[in-house]
Amino acid sequence: MQTTFTLKTHGQGLTEFTGQVAQWLAGRGNGLLTLMVRHTSASLLIQENADPDVQHDLYAYFAKLVPPSSNPSMGYLRHTMEGPDDMPAHIKATMMPVTLSIPVQMGAMRLGTWQGIYLFEHRDAPHTRTVAAHFAAD
Repeated sequence: MQTTFTLKTHGQGLTEFTGQVAQWLAGRGNGLLTLMVRHTSASLLIQENADPDVQHDLYAYFAKLVPPSSNPSMGYLRHTMEGPDDMPAHIKATMMPVTLSIPVQMGAMRLGTWQGIYLFEHRDAPHTRTVAAHFAAD
């Protein structure tokens, strides 16, 4: 079984879509869910979904770790034609997962109590992103 999730982002930051995935999986039995973001400037994460400060701090950390190409410390970058956020977005996407594998039992993801599924948008502007999903039943 396969589907695609379409997510609208608001620029850099995390967008949770756990509920959409859970709704699609409901009643599907046991197996393995694979998710893959279909873009080179965004990532997928399983992260805490209880305290929004976690998402804020993750964004702040990666913004400090990989600043825009307009920052003097990033002067070595050559790919700058698509704006100061583009190449840093690609770098961030290489540091974080673009695929996730999640066990499913009786149609429910085996996530921990405080875990959610997030798309991490690395570009400044809002984008429409797609995540391919594949569920392989036992």
